[in-house]
Amino acid sequence: MSNANTVKLEVASSPELARLVRMTAANVAALSGMSVDRIEDMRMVAEEAFIFASSIDPDGVLSIAFDVDADGVSMVFTTGVDSIPTLEEGDPAAYADLILGAVCDSYQKLASPVRLSLEVRTDA
Repeated sequence: MSNANTVKLEVASSPELARLVRMTAANVAALSGMSVDRIEDMRMVAEEAFIFASSIDPDGVLSIAFDVDADGVSMVFTTGVDSIPTLEEGDPAAYADLILGAVCDSYQKLASPVRLSLEVRTDA
């Protein structure tokens, strides 16, 4: 993204912090000029990425970087684990993985350490 502004957040992999991540994503999305519907997509993406990352690193700390510009928002969730586990049916991360693949304009899982790289573009 060109001329991006970056917002960084570091949180424990704790379910009660999902709302903080979700609300931060919504506020960052508003900075890019997204519509209300697209902001809701951002909230969902942030929550699902948080669920994915915290389920594979439940005792860790997640680092989340939001880069925002007029084209949209990119997010990188970084965990403290080095490899992506095999996701089994019924695993919360497996469900989150499906949602992220369907809603994001761009979605990658990277290793060493495990990072989720996501992009949601504006619709304006």
